[in-house]
Amino acid sequence: MKRQLAAFLLACAGWTGAAIGAGTEPAGNAVTDDPDWKAGKAAIDAKNWKGAVDAFGKVAKRHADSADTFNWLGYAYRKSGDLDNAFRNYDTALRLDPKHLGAHEYIGEAFLMKKDLAGAETHLKDLERLCGKRCEEYEDLAKSITEFRSKTGSAK
Repeated sequence: MKRQLAAFLLACAGWTGAAIGAGTEPAGNAVTDDPDWKAGKAAIDAKNWKGAVDAFGKVAKRHADSADTFNWLGYAYRKSGDLDNAFRNYDTALRLDPKHLGAHEYIGEAFLMKKDLAGAETHLKDLERLCGKRCEEYEDLAKSITEFRSKTGSAK
């Protein structure tokens, strides 16, 4: 019995560490195995934002505790131009997982679409604190902020 409990606790610790550190659902779980999740990811790959919103909306109803689901739902809304729903879903993702790297990057992008440089920079600082300046999410948002500044003439 002790051996089974130890194995269970180690498995849980490994899953939690991966989910928190990467901000992604582990492969082979109920969320990523959901057919609507797969349809949503395919829709995103095809840039079918309405299809992605529909699919991830269904997933969100069944998996209301999945930060990744709300992050992808926010992404699809942002890409479709619906910033209000994008922010609502990114906020949910970050409430569920305050360390979700993708949600910090993408909400920063949404702030730039609203021409809110300060909002984007807040999430860039969060990314630096969470993963340093060399993680992909930090680098991508920093590049977007630099491009925004050059287009708008905003000072650093």
